[in-house]
Amino acid sequence: MTWIRTVTPEEAEGDLREVYRAIAADRGGIAAVHQAQSLNLRALRGHLELYRAVMFQRSSLSRTARERIGVVVSAANRCDYCVAHHAEALRQLGDEPEVHDALARGELPETLPGGERLLLEWARLAALDPAGCSQADTAALRDAGLDDRAILDAALTVAYFSFVNRLVFLLGVTLEEDFASTCGEVP
Repeated sequence: MTWIRTVTPEEAEGDLREVYRAIAADRGGIAAVHQAQSLNLRALRGHLELYRAVMFQRSSLSRTARERIGVVVSAANRCDYCVAHHAEALRQLGDEPEVHDALARGELPETLPGGERLLLEWARLAALDPAGCSQADTAALRDAGLDDRAILDAALTVAYFSFVNRLVFLLGVTLEEDFASTCGEVP
């Protein structure tokens, strides 16, 4: 599961047990990436709060667009763990199978409308070469119909997934056999 010691849900006590219960109630189970943070409860709580703020706040950028960005960033970073989890979230949201399957392979479907494709191209660039992003890129996103809130939320999504991808790699987090059961909706 990881290269460090973790506290499993069965071993959890006190506040960690309560956090695990809340995660399981929201998501259907405790993902390995959450268990990997079990030795630092404050960081785990902060991670969960950041996840909710980035992925579930009301925004002009749809939840599907944010999940697609997550898959694109994770595929660019070669994080199979996050690709699997968030392609599953796209499936559960009703995204087109050919779209989430292509994104999981690191491909941007030609069938996506221009603005959606541009956003995902920008997200891939932001994941691989953030210093290569420019004001002109932001202007192009605006020209494609995104408002500043959507652009902010897209940037937050890229940054969030870049963080989690690195956490997965640095701790050796492996995909759970029943990972789909931990991908439920978060309120």
